[in-house]
Amino acid sequence: MEHEISELKVENLVVRYDTEDSIVHAVNDVSFEVPKSITMGLVGETGAGKTTTALAIMRLLPDPPAKMISGKIMFNGEDINSYSEVKMDATRGQEISMVFQDPMSSLNPVMTVGDQIAEVIMLHQNKSKKEAALGAEEMLRMVGISSDRANEYPHQFSGGMKQRVMIAIALACNPKILIADEPTTALDVTIQAQVLSVMKDIKKKYDTAMILITHDLGVVADICDTVAIMYAGRIIEFGTIEEIFDDYKHPYTKGLFGSLPNLERRNEKLKPIKGIMPDPSDLPAGCHFHPRCEYASEICKTMVPERIYFSKTHYVECLGYKKGSGVEIKGGDIK
Repeated sequence: MEHEISELKVENLVVRYDTEDSIVHAVNDVSFEVPKSITMGLVGETGAGKTTTALAIMRLLPDPPAKMISGKIMFNGEDINSYSEVKMDATRGQEISMVFQDPMSSLNPVMTVGDQIAEVIMLHQNKSKKEAALGAEEMLRMVGISSDRANEYPHQFSGGMKQRVMIAIALACNPKILIADEPTTALDVTIQAQVLSVMKDIKKKYDTAMILITHDLGVVADICDTVAIMYAGRIIEFGTIEEIFDDYKHPYTKGLFGSLPNLERRNEKLKPIKGIMPDPSDLPAGCHFHPRCEYASEICKTMVPERIYFSKTHYVECLGYKKGSGVEIKGGDIK
């Protein structure tokens, strides 16, 4: 899958949280591209660094304690870290928007949902109050909420509807990039499907590029074009949806799929990944996944894996594919 236009390019991003007790290595040399109209799934366990990566792109890292140590975040050929605060305020919401994880705490409880959407439109599009109100009603209709509910308050909406309101706010100015952080968490399966349907419609209508942060591979299969598997602050495998689902290479990716129930093989036991995600303030040396990896050898404890490419779009960070490493992972062995 090749694309000519790259809207967003993250290069060698490193983010740390400096606390009184320790240094938390949250994001460790992350690079990826999100071309126009493509949805990238950013997948991993809690604590993998997914939300920190998103906050760095939005330039919303809590400073202190968070600090972007190095790297570039290129948007349309410019590093957003070179933007003035005024330019970043204009970019945030208008060109790059984010749907945050918890709509309950993200919406203002004392403002109507219509006013909250209209506020974004007035701020970024220089519209009158009346024009913004009409725009807000249109956005509500687009996410499947009746426009006559614009004068209601967040507490009058269900969790799924609040999430849709958040999507309406994020899309009010037709941004080029939408970052959705666990947009279906805490929603039941039916509402989850409705929210995903709204996001797919939006993608088709506006040609919006998206980063979908999730730990749910079912959601990824439903909506994403490319997938980045993140572990302990690194992207350890990246590929198209077909490459990751049909031909995954990393032992951790194997573990993610092995812990999913298979309706065709109901008698098979699930194979959860042993151990837990390492403490980001005390990461293992070498390959961060080695303490949990069934294929790990002595070299994995000291050597940091480099990228091994299987195609232009598919790479993995695993010593098992490095010639001469002594780590044995054969092609069919990983399945």
